[in-house]
Amino acid sequence: MQIQLPFIVRLTFALLSILMLGYLAIVGKSILSPLLFSLLLALLMLPLANFLETKLNLKRSFATLLTVLIMLAVLYGIGHFFAIQLSELWSDWPLLEKQVTNSFHELQHWISKTFNINISKQETYLADSAEKALATSATVIGSTLITLSSSLLFVAFTLLFTFFLLNYRRLLYKFISTVFIEEHRIKVTQTINEIQYIIKKYITGLFIQMIIVSVLMVLTLSILGVKYAILLGLVAGIFNIIPYLGISIALIISILITFATAGATKALFVLFAYVGVHAIDGNILMPLIIGSKVKINALIAFIGIVVGEMLWGISGMFLCMPYLAMLKIIFQKVDGLDSWAILLGEEEKPVRKRKSASFFKKKKVIKSDE
Repeated sequence: MQIQLPFIVRLTFALLSILMLGYLAIVGKSILSPLLFSLLLALLMLPLANFLETKLNLKRSFATLLTVLIMLAVLYGIGHFFAIQLSELWSDWPLLEKQVTNSFHELQHWISKTFNINISKQETYLADSAEKALATSATVIGSTLITLSSSLLFVAFTLLFTFFLLNYRRLLYKFISTVFIEEHRIKVTQTINEIQYIIKKYITGLFIQMIIVSVLMVLTLSILGVKYAILLGLVAGIFNIIPYLGISIALIISILITFATAGATKALFVLFAYVGVHAIDGNILMPLIIGSKVKINALIAFIGIVVGEMLWGISGMFLCMPYLAMLKIIFQKVDGLDSWAILLGEEEKPVRKRKSASFFKKKKVIKSDE
């Protein structure tokens, strides 16, 4: 006999569950964040691990270790390339500083003429702001060192978790499939297989989308003659993983560097290039590569990004979209949670019937009795 609880009791339990999960997410950030990243990387590297184990007849532990080393080599190559690009940017830093200083002086004169605020008052205000910034510089340096050390720890945990998830993937799969009762086991197994397939396809689609956006931005910025076109294009492609906010951050960085190196006119062209590539990405690449099955609507995506940043910072912003897509798939499979899947997904557009134009219309012939 099932007992139907009142709505206020069910709502209270739901809110308490959300608060407890949020508290556990904050407390367990140092473990849960790299673990969830590792799960995505393990799903992405799973075909390579299976190939090394089945086709080359390697032991599972050795195949897993080789897969992680290949992934580490790829990440190192990307990081080394970024370091070379950033070193070139650092070598041109005096030129950038000079350009920014000239632009700042022009802005000072414009403010003085427009708002009748003389330059001495502006410099006094900036000096006070600089003193306050210097007073808090020790705190900023300390937090930067803590962030650097936590980032290294995050990378180490991610590599270890990826190795263990790939090495014990069959054991974890068996545990999840057998934790439920016998009558639901077949459905649970089908759900796990579908989630694994769709999420792997989704992550692969994200990487393909990132590569295409990077190539488009590099080509467009190179045609425009923008300096550091490769670096800015890669930044745009990587940050594009974060919906809406990522492309805006990349746009601001590109405009500032282009303005400092080439002036306001070329920075305006960069703005138009970003708008064009973003339109292609949103209207063509996203529906074609990612598809509508795991697509999250803009409202839930924005809320997920804000909540992810509040909980785990930048890593939370990157993780929110894949796991929202995973939740959507689970909600679609579990009875009684279909409404939540509808809330996460996009609104279905009504299919419009096309009117067929007929060039020859049949006329009714009225026969008159003679």
